[in-house]
Amino acid sequence: MHHIVSIEAGALQAELRRPCFDHYWTEHQATPQQQVAERLADATIAIVNKRRLSAEIVAGLPRLQMVAIAATGYNNVDLDACRARGIVVSNVRGYARETVPEHVFALLLALARQIGPYHRSVAAGRWQKSAQFCYFDYPIRDLAGQTLGILGNGTLGQGVARIAAAFGMRVVFGEHKGAATCRDGYLPFERLIREADAISLHCPLNDATRHLIGAAELAAMKPDALLINTARGGLVDEAALADALRARRIGGAGFDVLTEEPPVANPLLAADILDAGNFILTPHVAWSSREAMQTLADQLIDNIEAFVRGEPVNRVA
Repeated sequence: MHHIVSIEAGALQAELRRPCFDHYWTEHQATPQQQVAERLADATIAIVNKRRLSAEIVAGLPRLQMVAIAATGYNNVDLDACRARGIVVSNVRGYARETVPEHVFALLLALARQIGPYHRSVAAGRWQKSAQFCYFDYPIRDLAGQTLGILGNGTLGQGVARIAAAFGMRVVFGEHKGAATCRDGYLPFERLIREADAISLHCPLNDATRHLIGAAELAAMKPDALLINTARGGLVDEAALADALRARRIGGAGFDVLTEEPPVANPLLAADILDAGNFILTPHVAWSSREAMQTLADQLIDNIEAFVRGEPVNRVA
């Protein structure tokens, strides 16, 4: 009989039905990284979200047959180690096709229209003391007519493109950084960095994309450009971004992710960055609308049931 162990159940707020086959179910709301191996010791099916399953941990789980990732990203799982053991690894896909693009535009609109700075100024009494009915302390930009550069042409990148078109933006997709040739319909990476009024990241995090945006790219961006990251924190050199925001070398940035989560020490958490008005940070919640979490939960169990039927789906290993 399968023993299903969920080690990060608290990261999902949804109705999680139990699979339609005989099984034991063990659930932990949260699991420190150092307890992952211990809690999965008897598991045949592991449900994980962000906790790392390294090669060493996988080697110490002799009963493990499947890893069901309760997310799309899978860089926390050593796929080579799983393949070597014949362990199936499946992720969930498409559940955030609406919620993440909407969050991207919440960040874009808040930055372009200076929502935070104006709200804080009203709270501080600025409007109440104004000599006229309005004031223009923080310049506002329309999104219509602007160029949005998207790096990553999957479900989420396409979702962002659809909303951008509705706002009257020009949408361009960027080629891989360092690519020798450029596919039809794409702009070379370096040109997109130079020409875009706003850039939204929708790439997986791997060796090729780590620090995709660094000091050189930030320096090449337009001085009023906006950078949005709802994908993975490691895509951006966060220290370089903090320097660029302080120096006002770009217009602003809206992030939902950081390299380490929850963050302990990160240059983007500095008080002067968070209070400057050109940076918005949300705590990795772009994916988490009620509707999206329920879709994720349903697909997660679908993946497990398909594996037990001998017809695994959404495999990454």
